[in-house]
Amino acid sequence: MDTTKKSKKAHLVETAQKLFYRQGIKGTGIDAVLAESGVAKRTLYNHFKSKDELIIATLKRRDDEFMSMLKRLVAKFEKTEGNEGPYCRILAFFDAITEWTQMSTFSGCMFINASAEYPRQDDPIHAICTMHKKVVIQYIEELIGNLPLKQPKETAIKLALLADGAIVSAHTTNLAEAGEIAKDMALMLLRAQSTERQRG
Repeated sequence: MDTTKKSKKAHLVETAQKLFYRQGIKGTGIDAVLAESGVAKRTLYNHFKSKDELIIATLKRRDDEFMSMLKRLVAKFEKTEGNEGPYCRILAFFDAITEWTQMSTFSGCMFINASAEYPRQDDPIHAICTMHKKVVIQYIEELIGNLPLKQPKETAIKLALLADGAIVSAHTTNLAEAGEIAKDMALMLLRAQSTERQRG
């Protein structure tokens, strides 16, 4: 087993992330993280001065992990039947949301969950959640960048709202088809925002 300082820190972050996601951040004490990880309390505090520092590290890790997953799934779905044409990449984005929300490990969006637990906008934990959502909007802007839209930035924000709505619905009401519904609404929005006349 790798017992280097770096690997122990990474192991702590990975373990804490899983527990925070499943059980909630405030519902998971440091002792639970230590018990699950098998790391001593002294070692944890050598790496993180406080629980908040550990929380921020887990959210940064989740941001990287989530965006990588999203991009991988978009690449997979943009080539599938039904996603042909100019909207293929953004429609694939909603297919990615659908696949993720239907996974057995899905427990909502870690950033939506965390921002609810830390609602103050000036809280560093809340700020990380805000940053993540802005990164998602920027990614959506990339996905629709080739489309002739009247208001591309505003459209990206609206599409992000549809995605977040699907995520929350899938989590709170167990609506398995939430992502598919959001995809249909996204297509209507894109057609309405297009500067080119749509046929059919």
